[in-house]
Amino acid sequence: MFERSLPALARNRQVVTADLQGHGNTVDIDRPLSFEAMADDVAALITHLGFTKADIIGYSLGGGAALQTAIRHPQVVGKLVLVSTPFRRDGFYSEVLADMARMGPEAAKWMQQSPLAKLYPGVDWARLFTKLGELLRKDYDWSKGVAAIKASVMIAYADADAIRPAHIVEFYELLGGGKCDAGLDGKKRAVARLAIVPGSTHYTVLSSALIAELVMPFLDMPLA
Repeated sequence: MFERSLPALARNRQVVTADLQGHGNTVDIDRPLSFEAMADDVAALITHLGFTKADIIGYSLGGGAALQTAIRHPQVVGKLVLVSTPFRRDGFYSEVLADMARMGPEAAKWMQQSPLAKLYPGVDWARLFTKLGELLRKDYDWSKGVAAIKASVMIAYADADAIRPAHIVEFYELLGGGKCDAGLDGKKRAVARLAIVPGSTHYTVLSSALIAELVMPFLDMPLA
């Protein structure tokens, strides 16, 4: 999903792309899907690869895992970029929540016709969508954890995202942004960054070349 951005991201840094539990080339295990468990997996991978810290980028479901990594394992996170990610379940529009409520094994039927089925022939789609449905129906509110994050964070969204604009603003405020005018010299601006990708949706935002253009300067900035 990050294919469009990978060349730019990898130009001057090492990039590791990880498939989460039951996704892509990572086999499923006898464990429910949870953002917390996937975050623990990400932190363990960073340590296993010998990194002291890593900048983490996550999108949508992967953004939830990335956000929980920063909350649960702050010692391994350098900078954090979240694309189309809410910090509370009700950040999604009501119709999106309704679709999540209906997610189950029947949703796997159309996956057999998807290019992803040929790309990842080993995935048990019915099992994956059953677990995804169970995960996405669970309520959560990570506002306290977000407010305590010390890492530099960028949040990015499509201008027609599945996440409500009011929730996006609330997220930015939790990270310290949007409190006051930054001033002519910008000294009063927050460390956190907010980006809106025009002409995109929750489902197409990663196909925009703007993602890398927005993320790269943020990653290149010295740590606050």
